[in-house]
Amino acid sequence: MTAHVFRFHGAELRALPSGALHWPEKGLLVVSDLHLGKSARLSSQGGAQLPPYETRETLLRLDTVLEATQAAQVICLGDSFDMPGIDAALPEEDRLWLARLQAGRKWTWIEGNHDPGPVSLGGAHLAELTLDGLTFRHIATTAGAEISGHYHPKARIAAKGRRLARRCFLLDQSRLILPAFGAYTGGLWTHSQTLSSLMALDAKAILTGTRAIALPMPRHDGRQAQG
Repeated sequence: MTAHVFRFHGAELRALPSGALHWPEKGLLVVSDLHLGKSARLSSQGGAQLPPYETRETLLRLDTVLEATQAAQVICLGDSFDMPGIDAALPEEDRLWLARLQAGRKWTWIEGNHDPGPVSLGGAHLAELTLDGLTFRHIATTAGAEISGHYHPKARIAAKGRRLARRCFLLDQSRLILPAFGAYTGGLWTHSQTLSSLMALDAKAILTGTRAIALPMPRHDGRQAQG
């Protein structure tokens, strides 16, 4: 099995190697920080150039994981688009692709700090959503039993004499933070002060890649739970 299966506040969840979260019992797929339209936004502002197909690469990744899981409902945890209004500026082919992915599914867009919700597209548009005691929001708060995104966590590890970097989920008793799902997104190292302070000492990092692998979260001060 390539997914990492774990329990979180009574729910059996699967961290998928793609960076998506699957809740099989609910037929639910959760993704965060798609940042669709990022290349268009950077180009319009004269910034660094990204491959113009980055939106389609992200949509292909999403299409693939939806086909694999057969999820009946989807939650996008904010920053689905790289700036307000960019959803309306997507090429028609990309908008039709999104519409096809949404067809027959319950689809929820959670508001992010980059976008208040793609109001030109179908689906529900919410600040946050609570389902069976789990709260889905964009940015982690002090509340427990929450699933969020925003930070684009990534971990650096040593393996077979090499240093590897991987996007990752972060998990402790109170919160689960998803990696960015978008094809071309930066990230925040787990050993940053921000994430080390946010996550509990016994937090796990679940690395993405060819398979999802859980290990103690690398921290800025080198501390981790024993055992």
